[in-house]
Parts: sequence; C-alpha cells; structure tokens
Amino acid sequence: MAFESARDRGKLVPWIIYLIFFAVLNETVFNVSTPMIARQFQLTPSGVSWMMTIFMVFFGIGSIIYGRLADIFSLRTLILVGIFIYAIGSILGFMLRFSYPLMIASRAIQGIGGSAIPALVFVVIARYFEPSQRGRIFGLITSTVSFAIGVGPVLGGLVSGSLHWSYLFLIPLLMLISVPFLGRELPREPRRPGSVDVLGAGLVAMTVGALIVYLNFSQWYYLAAFLGLLLLFILRIRTAADPFIRPSLFKNAQFRNGVVVGFCLFSIIIGIIFLIPLMLSDLHHLTTSQIGLVLFPGAISSVAFGPIAGALSDRRGNSFVVAIGLALLVASIIFLSVLLSVSAIAVACAMLLTYVGFSLFQTAMINAVSQTLREEETGIGMGLFNLVGIMSGAVGTALVGKVLTGRWLDVSILPLPAISRGFEYSNLLLASSVVVILGGLLYLRSFRSVREIRHLEQSVSEG
Repeated sequence: MAFESARDRGKLVPWIIYLIFFAVLNETVFNVSTPMIARQFQLTPSGVSWMMTIFMVFFGIGSIIYGRLADIFSLRTLILVGIFIYAIGSILGFMLRFSYPLMIASRAIQGIGGSAIPALVFVVIARYFEPSQRGRIFGLITSTVSFAIGVGPVLGGLVSGSLHWSYLFLIPLLMLISVPFLGRELPREPRRPGSVDVLGAGLVAMTVGALIVYLNFSQWYYLAAFLGLLLLFILRIRTAADPFIRPSLFKNAQFRNGVVVGFCLFSIIIGIIFLIPLMLSDLHHLTTSQIGLVLFPGAISSVAFGPIAGALSDRRGNSFVVAIGLALLVASIIFLSVLLSVSAIAVACAMLLTYVGFSLFQTAMINAVSQTLREEETGIGMGLFNLVGIMSGAVGTALVGKVLTGRWLDVSILPLPAISRGFEYSNLLLASSVVVILGGLLYLRSFRSVREIRHLEQSVSEG
C-alpha cells in the first residue's frame, strides 16, 4: 500500500532527516580519535586509517547493492534490515574494542548497515513524493549531511575526551528509536518481478572496494585489481539474462550525463574543501582551531541554504538553481586563486560563497537526477548516484594530494602581486574552475535538450 495522503508522507520527513544524520555522522565521528586508537594498539598512520577506510569501502558497496535490491524488495524491509545491521556492528565494535582486527570487522558491518540509509532514503523520496515536493526534502537532506559531517569530529572529541573512544560505536544505536514508527508508517510493498544477480553483485562489491582502497593507498596492484574486476563486471552485465545493473540505464542520456557531471563537480568541490586547510596552514601558518574558524561560516551557511535550494528547485526548476550554484562556485574559486595569500579573512569570504554554491548545486543535482528515472529504475539509479558521490570524495582528495606532492603546478601563471607564493594552490584552483565551467555546460546542454524533446513529444501527442 502507498501513502494515503500528503500528510502521511509529510510525517515521514523528520524521521528521514533523523536517519540520515546518524548514518552520515559515522563517516567523521572517529576522525579526531585516531591518534588515541593508534597509541593504544601501537599502529602506524596507514594502519589506523583503516578505521575510516573500511567503513567507506563497505558504505560505498552497500549504497549500490541496496539500490538494486530496492527495485525488487520492499523499501520498508530493507531500511529496517539496514538499521539492525548497523546496530549489530555498533554493539560488536564496542564489545570487541580490545582487538583492532575485530574492531575493523565491526566497522565493516557498520558500513554494510549504514549504507542502506542514504541509498534507500533517496529511493523513498523519488518513489513516494511528487517531483514538485522533492526539492525541499533533498534540500533538508543536504543540510543534514553538511551538519552531520561538520559536527562529527566535535561530537567525537567530546565523547572520547569525557568517556572513551570506544563509546563512539554506541552512538548509532539511537537510530533504533525510529524503528517502531518506520515499521508502522512505511508502505508494505509486494515483491517486484526480477532476480538478484549474485555474481554481478559480487563483482560490483569487489570493483568498488578495489577502487576505494587504491584511492586511499595508491598501490599499483590495487589499480590492476580494479581494472581487471571492472572488465569482468562489464562482461557480466552484457551477457547475464537479468544483470545487476542493466546496460539500458546508461542509455538514458540525461541520467548518464547527470552522473558524469555529478562525479566531476563533486570531486572538484570536495578536493577544494580538502585543499583549503592545507593552504591555510602552509601560507598563513594557522592552527587547526584557527582553520576551523575560517571554514565555520561557510559550513554553517550550507546548512541554511539547503532548504532554500530545495524550495527554489521546486518553484523555478533544477537548472535555474544549478546555474546559480555553479556561478557562485566559479566566482569563489577564482576569488580564492587570486587572493589566497592576502589574508585568512579573504579566504573565509570566498569559502562562504563556495559552500553556498555547493549547497545549491548539490540539492538541485540530486533532485534533477531523481526525475530522470522511471519508477522501476529508482533504486539502482539513485544507488549508483549515491555511490558516485562517495567515490568522488575519495577521487578529489587523492588528486589534490598527488598534485601538491608532485608540485606539478608550482609555476607563476597569474602576474598579480597578491600571489607572492603558493603558485600550486592558485593554479590548481584555476584548473578546478575550468572543470566546473565545462561540467556546468554539459549539464545545461543535456537537460535543455531533453526538455526540448519532451516538449516536442507533448506537442505531437496533443496534436
């Protein structure tokens, strides 16, 4: 059964926000506690990084697998299963805190369960809410994600400092509060036609895992494993009777271009957010707390502008909001590239525009992609787009790190006195602005052409 009224759907929104907050929180809540964990278990930096890496590997894998399952099985069942798996991983992590390998296994279980939430919440919105309502809800989700990522290290520091870092495993148990409501209010859907391609799902999992591990550790054999697995996966979806991801999904030009644009621009923006703290430390010699103060206004602004972006998308259309967001991003990136060595205040002002532009773009982009999919494709389509968002973060930070380490762009290009040093930062930002412009043009061209085709089809049908 579906929702009987808009009021019933509206009652679901606060719980969607509640779930998203705790699912995303675990991406960053352990960050500030890694030095304590490293000391306790006598780990190297690369060893302790598995606390975050293993979670992201399984979070990415689960995002697309749950998306495919949502096209066949009940969303209600899958969401509740995901919450319970997340809770089991959390309890195990706390109980097994004496063993680092067992804690890593617990983090993997957390990732498997936690990935169900964003993957399936996107499907819930795309399947049960009218297109005119989605923008506002996606805006609220964007704000919640920004807030959860920002508050994660703060909450992690408070819990670790006052209790013990192992208590961080127990925070996701608060999601269990939502179970009675979700079990009562989410529609009980019948099983849809279709089967699960287990081999294809396994190849997806291994391919995604190999890529995320390569982006974190940059060893050639991880790259070779990724390329080999990707080839096997392509062969599988082209030959299987009911493949895990149907090739026809990629024939949807609007969806395909939306995924490409999302991947490129999310990588660039997240790379910039990773770059700025390094630049502030190198050029302005700021401490960690001072860097946080510089970025704080922008981070908070993204929380406020998510709902605004959603409301604008519903009223004026996604392309309008995407255009404004990209214009703000390009302006802020160029501003940063020219004035990055002037003062930290100038950087703070520019980053305010960056965060606002990103919030507008991200909200409208998610909304736009959700509207390109047929109902039977919403699960795998939104799961794939969610995976792209996760992967883009790893790609963006890895690329920035490699460019700065190799000092490939450490040459003077802009003859401006404001840039007395730090040419590699300025040039990397300029290159990023070019990618943002090209990505924006691809988005606007693709979505405009599809609108024209739909308008022509409507005119023909009416005639």
